[in-house]
Amino acid sequence: MSEVIPIASDHAGFELKEQLEARLRAQGFEVRDLGTDSPASADYADYAHPLADLVSRGEVKRGVLLCGTGLGMSYAANRHPNVRAAVAWSPEIAELARRHNDANVLVLPARFLSPEDAGKILDTWLTTDFEGGRHRRRVEKIEREDDTP
Repeated sequence: MSEVIPIASDHAGFELKEQLEARLRAQGFEVRDLGTDSPASADYADYAHPLADLVSRGEVKRGVLLCGTGLGMSYAANRHPNVRAAVAWSPEIAELARRHNDANVLVLPARFLSPEDAGKILDTWLTTDFEGGRHRRRVEKIEREDDTP
């Protein structure tokens, strides 16, 4: 069975989401499109929260979000436990987000990427493993049960 990857966007990311969804399917992934379904104005949080909830609860290993800058989606997604949503604007950032931070949600700034560049970023993120080691300790410090440093 192929890995399920949910993908979602607001209006600013709609066209690029559709292209990346096709790319994921062509690579053998089962894609769960969580919307939006058109370029009509939509609120990013309405799409970020359902996707982040799937990752947070462990129903999927990872997901992809898109909005104009990537910032709104990342803010909303990162409110969920165990979600590490990283805005990536280059393959190098996507690689480091996976390798060092175990990013499980890729967030793309759709207004600032060509479809070709977005595809390269997605492919890098999908194929890069978490390095672990000293980075594991750092990632574990992200989830906090209390307010102590």
